Amino acid sequence: MKKYGVFDILGPIMIGPSSSHTAGAVRLGLMARAIATPNFNKVECLLHGSFGSTYKGHGTDRALAAGLLGMKPSDIRLRDSLKIAVERGLNITFTKADLGDAHPNTVKFIIYKNNGDILEIVGSSIGGGNIVINEIDKERLEFTGKYPTIIIKHIDYKGVISKVTYILYKEDVNIAYLKVYRDDRGKSAYMIFETDSRIKKETIDQLQNIDKVISIKVINELTEGE
Repeated sequence: MKKYGVFDILGPIMIGPSSSHTAGAVRLGLMARAIATPNFNKVECLLHGSFGSTYKGHGTDRALAAGLLGMKPSDIRLRDSLKIAVERGLNITFTKADLGDAHPNTVKFIIYKNNGDILEIVGSSIGGGNIVINEIDKERLEFTGKYPTIIIKHIDYKGVISKVTYILYKEDVNIAYLKVYRDDRGKSAYMIFETDSRIKKETIDQLQNIDKVISIKVINELTEGE
């Protein structure tokens, strides 16, 4: 029998008419902001399915913009987020798109960072304000943002996972979920750790010193950096 949480029944505290199209969209924007870090000046939002069909009427465009600006779903500024984005010099565009076999409420963020890098993130709003991130820079993966999350890009090489888990063990970090993704043996890969506690800077510093680790992103809270 399926278990339902309180947000499946009551919905989250939010501004807007729909938990999927508003609260979930805000959280998708917050997650994209957290992954990219706030140093970006332009974002293209490719809207799939019902996101693309109804985004203006349901305020999905304003919700995504609010999240990209660091606002929470309950923030009353959400209604004016598009105007606020312009005032802050953040160029956000919205385009209806076909993203293939994706959840109906899916968005692809194309984020243009201040240093010239371009980051692509795909995520879906799956109901009750809940989200899932499906893809980062064309790498298929999956995490929800419900827990503090460590995203490690690394070279697929023996011993890297054990070195990471040993450091987390030493730092008393309990792993709730661990998923590993790779395109091919010996090439770049991702580890996604969802943990039961926040990740301290000292722990991040140790992880960054591991050989074969390319980059680390830690998301302790979706509202960090607001």
